[in-house]
Amino acid sequence: MAIKGDVESDLQEGIREPLMRVEKNLADGDGSADGGSSRGGNPWMVYLSTFVAVCGSYEFGCCAGYSSPTQSAIREDLSLSLAEYSVFGSILTFGAMIGAITIGPITDLLGRKGALRVSSAFCVAGWLAIYFSKEAWSLDIGRLANGYGMGAFSYVVPVFIAEIAPKNLRGRLTAINQLMICCGVSVSFIIGVLVSWRALALIGLIPCAVNIFGLFFIPESPRWLAKKGRHKEFEVALQKLRGKDADVSHEAAEIQDYIETLDRLPKAKLLDLFQRRYSRSVIIGVGLMVCQQFGGINGVCFYVSDIFDQAGFSSSIGTITYAILQVVVTGIGAAVMDKAGRKPLILVSASGVVLGCLLTAVSFFLKVYIGSFSIGMGAVPWVVMSEIFPINIKGQAGSLATLVNWFGAWLCSYTFNYLMSWSSYGTFILYAAINALAILFVILMVPETKGRTLEQIQGAINK
Repeated sequence: MAIKGDVESDLQEGIREPLMRVEKNLADGDGSADGGSSRGGNPWMVYLSTFVAVCGSYEFGCCAGYSSPTQSAIREDLSLSLAEYSVFGSILTFGAMIGAITIGPITDLLGRKGALRVSSAFCVAGWLAIYFSKEAWSLDIGRLANGYGMGAFSYVVPVFIAEIAPKNLRGRLTAINQLMICCGVSVSFIIGVLVSWRALALIGLIPCAVNIFGLFFIPESPRWLAKKGRHKEFEVALQKLRGKDADVSHEAAEIQDYIETLDRLPKAKLLDLFQRRYSRSVIIGVGLMVCQQFGGINGVCFYVSDIFDQAGFSSSIGTITYAILQVVVTGIGAAVMDKAGRKPLILVSASGVVLGCLLTAVSFFLKVYIGSFSIGMGAVPWVVMSEIFPINIKGQAGSLATLVNWFGAWLCSYTFNYLMSWSSYGTFILYAAINALAILFVILMVPETKGRTLEQIQGAINK
């Protein structure tokens, strides 16, 4: 046991050593080690790659926003009972949990682009099954496939963006994931009022088509290529992302040194996530997902119309205000993330959510809750999750965090009506208490990752 401990200690020291060299270069003013902001670089390929990836996020929003405007029409056209339609609604989350469990290993095996293709393929199959449905069972199969695609996209999109983006843009670009989810939900809600439920299913194919087609024109994640030993492709991909005139030698060396050190560790298994050297990153990643979901957001989202009605406010005006506010505030959060930092944003967000819960408990000021959640708590956990896990455990750890997120979403939405029937006031007091604990968790456990390369972040956390 002592020998094993010495070996692990030496390996961990080896992980930190290349990072210390990079930090020294930065301290000495070597701007070329800037994780992607190299002199002469042009990040247009990073922007294009991000656009293609977040088409998956928009698709996520389309799947999530489909049920609300189509519920009555689907039940009428297919003569579904309330119980049959309830299965249609709940099976989406079940599919997402399956996607969350399986997409990590798929991402490690097929690459980030391969995982995006798999996610889009499931969504395409789901929309076609829904469009041609004449019975409840085919509708449910389609919704299950949509759910799988949603769960897969929720993991692979932020991971892909985090791995291709330079550190000075990583926060903003990764936060676009949440912004596009909000846009997809809002647009589906609006368009769903104007077109039939079958037409809305066909419209859901559009972001999948853009994603699949766009993947032919963007490079694979350089970090995944390096992990697989495809060194020539790694260098080509990194050069494409940073621009043909950029000097990527320092960034390439940093990534290669870090991955070569990780490769000396035994192949990661699920139980390895609970080893001491990974415990902090796993606690942070899973803990942020618990804070995000158990603060009540999915209960509020799924039953927003009922909440406004119970508060004596117009549900139609309230829902439109909710949709617009969510998109606008999420956009503001994405724009300032790399300047303000992850930790300050999530602390401000969690504090605002506590205030929103308390106000909602005594009034109809739901917009305070939604605005506060959207600026940080909605996007930042996904950004941090995509940054903190070393690449050798990223598949397993990311799947675990995503699964916890989707389980929390299901549990919150399932229990919300029961809690509201118990006490509408007490429900939001409970959510306020959970979000107060989230503030304490962020202060004590979550590091600031702004302005640091992924290798520096992971080396500092997983000591």
